[in-house]
Amino acid sequence: MYRPTYIEVDGNKLENNVKDIKKKYNDYKYFFAVVKNNAYHHGMYAIKYLINGGINYLAVSSLDEALQARKYDSSIPILCLEPIKTEFIYDAINYSVTLTISSINDVENLKKLKLTDDVKVHIKIDSGMNRLGFKSVKEFKKAYDELSCMKHVEVEGIYTHFATSGIMDKHYGDQVEKFKMIISSIDYKKVPIIHADRSLTFVVHDKLEFENGVRLGISLYGYKQNIPEGSFLTRLKRKLKQRKFNIENVHLSNDLSVEYAFSMYSEVIETKNACKGEFCGYGAEYVFEEDTKIAVIACGYSDGVIKNFKYVYINNKPCEIIAECMNMIVIKANSKVKIGDKVEIIGPNQSLKTIGNRLGVNGHRVLNYFSTNVPIVYKYNGEKLEIKY
Repeated sequence: MYRPTYIEVDGNKLENNVKDIKKKYNDYKYFFAVVKNNAYHHGMYAIKYLINGGINYLAVSSLDEALQARKYDSSIPILCLEPIKTEFIYDAINYSVTLTISSINDVENLKKLKLTDDVKVHIKIDSGMNRLGFKSVKEFKKAYDELSCMKHVEVEGIYTHFATSGIMDKHYGDQVEKFKMIISSIDYKKVPIIHADRSLTFVVHDKLEFENGVRLGISLYGYKQNIPEGSFLTRLKRKLKQRKFNIENVHLSNDLSVEYAFSMYSEVIETKNACKGEFCGYGAEYVFEEDTKIAVIACGYSDGVIKNFKYVYINNKPCEIIAECMNMIVIKANSKVKIGDKVEIIGPNQSLKTIGNRLGVNGHRVLNYFSTNVPIVYKYNGEKLEIKY
């Protein structure tokens, strides 16, 4: 790489995360790895490690992402979670991409095509989130019946997406009941795959009796999804709400041993001394109250690194970020910092969760901060491989 800023992904950790999840939640038959947004910014190459760990289905948000994933595995099933425009369905079939059917319009469009090759579909049910999917029994059953009669079409799956965790709210339970009610209008046991739970809900609640698949997103990448017990008042409030909404068997903690596989590094490209009263950054955003040694780091907000990260680590010591630019940040440096020093942006000293807490956002959002302009270096079994996206 020409620039000393890069993301490092530990393939062994990704592989072991999958193995740990499968070992401790082994009642599922299908384990979907959700690899949206370039595999949560771990890069599509990372699917190799997820598959090594035991993932047997991928889920993406678009046909573009599916084709990216196909570059690294030619055979694993891939579900596109969003409807694909009619004119591109042949491309999806050619690359063995499973379609989501979420409306009667999708069914009608599929009927118009003169299919000569087999295609698998999963029917999406809107159980309450009001996003994609069938909301009524009548429309769902009509779609299921018509798809089941179509030549070259296999209804392989039915699924929904839960909007909340169901720890202190009734929405999870309401969505479960609505999903059950809708799929009960058919003999759903004839459908090979039913998947509803996601990373948070599958560890918080007991497995639903009708599902045999689970979609794993953030948990694959190191988020254990443990919920803090909180103060006495928090626990009391939770207990009262669970009683009010008849919520049972909630598991706030789990014994998963998943680890963060994502880290990010850069390098010091310049050091200098700033005098008291001088300023730093656009708009004179930082004014020095005393003589200060500073260092310039080769990453900035175009890479996803912003001032609100607060610190980077150099030689395992925290250094405060005082100014941000598109491709550089400026930090307060101690006397030992020098040009060429490695800079930890995310790593052993501050994890993705640490950064998320500082920014007030969850893990999904943190992992959407980073640019695909930043190359990814994969570590696996003691070797390193650089992939540019």
